[in-house]
Amino acid sequence: MSSAPLFSDRADAGEQLAESLLIQINHLREAGISAAPIVYALPRGGLPVAAPVARKLNCPLDIVVAKKITMPPNPELAIGAVTPEGDVLWLRQKRWGKRNDRLLQTAVYQAQEKAQAQLQQFSPGRPLVNPQGTLALLIDDGIATGMTMAAATQALRTKQPTQIWLCAPVAPAGLMNWLQKWCDRVVVLQTPKQFLSVSRFYEQFPQVESEDALSYLHNHNHPLITEN
Repeated sequence: MSSAPLFSDRADAGEQLAESLLIQINHLREAGISAAPIVYALPRGGLPVAAPVARKLNCPLDIVVAKKITMPPNPELAIGAVTPEGDVLWLRQKRWGKRNDRLLQTAVYQAQEKAQAQLQQFSPGRPLVNPQGTLALLIDDGIATGMTMAAATQALRTKQPTQIWLCAPVAPAGLMNWLQKWCDRVVVLQTPKQFLSVSRFYEQFPQVESEDALSYLHNHNHPLITEN
């Protein structure tokens, strides 16, 4: 496999994703499904990718928050994901044992607190939209395990959009069938067999600070307020 990056940065990935989605949405409309799209980003990294998509489709840009659940021995390893509302998705259907119950409850509580705090932080930039009956496009800058995407999809599903599409510039080839079961369509531009991490597929992949991420929401949904 070539180690050359696939995208120069998140904006480049978003522009390419927007072109692909526009074509597919036009095909959907030709098939008689005319639900209006709403773009939902997973903050923070998903917002620089989702913003060009929302601009191209001329539709609202919102967020869905889901946080990884991790355990103290390995805070980088996700064992599940949780939404601000407390919807939990575990990586594997297995019992962790009673001796770990307290650790798991603490891990879920801490992750849910982070999700609630981030949702509150981004609320000023969010649009007033109702996803019921719409085409919900859920976007991140890449999919590694798919846990937060799947948890976010569950949360969106309760709001009854007509369809949910999971969208990302890159995801592991081996994850595609699993992703498909959570949504109506998976739109991924590149599906390498050897993955390791999302960052290796970008020339530039800096951390997206909260202030910058929030500016994407403000600039897209409230441009007049931002200018003032």
